Amino acid sequence: MNDALGLPQSILVLGGGSEIARATVRALLVERPATIILGGRRGSAALDQTAEEARQLGAPKVSTVAFDAMDPASVGGAVDEAFDSHGDIDLVIVAFGVLGDQDKAEADPTAAIEVATVNYAAAVTAGLAAGNRLKTQGHGTLLALSTVAGERVRRANFVYGSSKAGMDSFYQGLGDALAGTGARVVIVRPGFVRTRMTAGMDAAPFATDADSVARAIVTGLAKGSAVIWAPGLLRWVFVIFRHLPRAVWRKIPG
Repeated sequence: MNDALGLPQSILVLGGGSEIARATVRALLVERPATIILGGRRGSAALDQTAEEARQLGAPKVSTVAFDAMDPASVGGAVDEAFDSHGDIDLVIVAFGVLGDQDKAEADPTAAIEVATVNYAAAVTAGLAAGNRLKTQGHGTLLALSTVAGERVRRANFVYGSSKAGMDSFYQGLGDALAGTGARVVIVRPGFVRTRMTAGMDAAPFATDADSVARAIVTGLAKGSAVIWAPGLLRWVFVIFRHLPRAVWRKIPG
């Protein structure tokens, strides 16, 4: 269970090789040592780097579980393996996802399905598997990395945005389903984050970086926030954006 200060003592990160996940692990370990379980593709160099960094930062135990987000069933298997091997887990972070290529997805439905499978179907599987285990143990937080791109889908990236919109809505509903069980859901909505995934793209207004998102996550968890925006100003920006007429919204730059 969380320690006396409310900090997690055991953390499962699905998508542990992502830059935001890695930054979040760093930020959490600065707060207190914790057991770290990292999930990702077998043989992932990025996953190995996150594991090694966690050890250097004082994590008393670091282990990995393998899954392929293109095979949603394997995600559920990885969650069960982590809980079966480690017992109670205080914090589960769902951090995997793909941006995809919008032009390719429009030309080839298979490419669009791949984005939807990773960002939605696999995320749903992860959420249900982790949510059930947290509910059974009677405590814990499930933190899902969403994006403001799902708040209102833009023409420039509607395949990615729609997959994240579905994922975000699912976790909202899952949070309602878990209310009163001792488990809770936290949704993180970053704006444009400068990472390998966005390399070469023009940064959007209010762009941020992985370390800043990680700090927002740590602060939001401490406050008990249900939704964490990064940066926080985007919460108010999207109060306006949600209600723009479609004719105006279409003119928002990609």
